[in-house]
Amino acid sequence: MSLLSLLMPTLWVYFIGFRVALEQLFRRPFPLSVSKAVFPLQNGNVALVTGGSKGIGYHTVKNLARLGMHVIIAGNNEKQGQRSVMKIKEEIRNTKVEFLYCDLASMKSIYQFVKEFKAKNFPLHILINNAAVMLVPEKKTEDGFEEHLGVNYLGHFLLTNLLLDTLKQSGTHSHNARIVTLSSATHYVGELHLHDLQRSCLYSPHGAYAQSKLALVLFSYQLQHLLTLEGSHVTVNVVDPGVVNTDLYQNVCWAAKIVKWMTSWLLLK
Repeated sequence: MSLLSLLMPTLWVYFIGFRVALEQLFRRPFPLSVSKAVFPLQNGNVALVTGGSKGIGYHTVKNLARLGMHVIIAGNNEKQGQRSVMKIKEEIRNTKVEFLYCDLASMKSIYQFVKEFKAKNFPLHILINNAAVMLVPEKKTEDGFEEHLGVNYLGHFLLTNLLLDTLKQSGTHSHNARIVTLSSATHYVGELHLHDLQRSCLYSPHGAYAQSKLALVLFSYQLQHLLTLEGSHVTVNVVDPGVVNTDLYQNVCWAAKIVKWMTSWLLLK
């Protein structure tokens, strides 16, 4: 594999990132005021959010809890997870927020998590596949998969399939259960290297990240197609959150960090 083949994913990922940042910047209304949408209360409904201890996931959990939902945070940091639960309970006054350990880099952990969740006999109305790693150095999961592929895609693929029966049972004709998976605009430049999904020939964290996000998009489309064919009351959505304030940016290049710092006062809340 040539050096150009290694550099191209990097260039494309940053090009997409800068483009998304500019689009958000110029499309954002001025003065900066966001009208708060009014959502119906969700008392009695249950949501599960992976990576809900911080960043996008944390604020998602907080807003779902505000609507009265019973929310379960699935994460791989017990201390941070319990701290987030206590903080949300104090702020929202909703005691139905809890943390369950789940390491998406370990299939054994995912199976154990699902076993513990199903032992509670909860329905599941919303599954939000939020957790991710981005641009991390080359590393393998417990099961030997490249980390972007293993955590971002395979971990959520397994988790979703293990919980699919509960989602189907929870959805109704009038209120579908919902699967929401966070992807990224970088999926547009992602390529599925079916001959080398592990990216072992010449590792590119940018290429690996974009590939994992493309895999999530394709999985979501195919899953929705299959669920529609069988008439299940489950809706599958895949979402690009755009530029948001998240720890995932810690591995981006220095130029991207400068741009993030310069635009954060406008874009990141």
